[in-house]
Amino acid sequence: MKIFNIETGKFKADGGAMFGVVPKQIWKKKYSCDEDNLCSISNRSLLIDTGNRKVLIDAGIGNKQDEKWLSFHHLHGDDTLLKSLKNVGYTPDDITDVVLTHLHWDHCGGALSKNYDGQIGLQFLNAKVWVSADQWEWATNPNIREAPAYPQENIIPLAEYGNVEFVTENKEIIPGIHVRLFNGHTKGLMLPVLQTENGTVFFAGDLIPVMANIPLVYIASYDVFPMDTLDEKEKLLTEAFANNWTLVFQHDAYSQACTLKETPKGIREDVVLDVNDID
Repeated sequence: MKIFNIETGKFKADGGAMFGVVPKQIWKKKYSCDEDNLCSISNRSLLIDTGNRKVLIDAGIGNKQDEKWLSFHHLHGDDTLLKSLKNVGYTPDDITDVVLTHLHWDHCGGALSKNYDGQIGLQFLNAKVWVSADQWEWATNPNIREAPAYPQENIIPLAEYGNVEFVTENKEIIPGIHVRLFNGHTKGLMLPVLQTENGTVFFAGDLIPVMANIPLVYIASYDVFPMDTLDEKEKLLTEAFANNWTLVFQHDAYSQACTLKETPKGIREDVVLDVNDID
């Protein structure tokens, strides 16, 4: 198994939203922000080459939202999904599977593409798309709080045009790739656990968006059920530390991955790594 870091671009998010009830005077020591309290956020995907399968974990923002909509998110940087795939030697037609952790705008938009005529089609023509059944139901019938995060043009065409596989339980979906379901950030968040030759790698997604979110109370205000997130984080970090897992952070613009250690204040980051060094 080979694991590649796929940077799809950066945007900005409010620091208070990123760290919830933690005061700025504390969180800013762990993650920097600008004069408007906006934090630069990576939008990291993974490409996993198992030999027979080329698996993309999440697909970034894509090209379907208009400039006004995107302006609220302060996109910056030169990285794109297709450019990053090309940089590691792959094309969209090589991808056999797209695993969507969930259907928020910044995670699934790139699975579809809008052409010059404004028509929406599949970006990865040869790929099966994996998404949790709970998240699909949640996203296609969104509550008023989350509705802006679910532009329906990012979601409905996946089922109309694509080969969608709905996941209903924790299981191995591809040899070496298990998925776990979580419900704190949003219903049916689905995060992959990778079994590599050198150990276990957990793609932390929006359960632990950046390394600074490792402490249990550093929970994003975006999470719909924060007390569930608290419980899910505690159990996951305990398991990850006990079994020497490496965590990959989807949204950290400064630290891609790390191992864990136990401290008097709880489980914390230990050795900080780049994704391309962990397989």
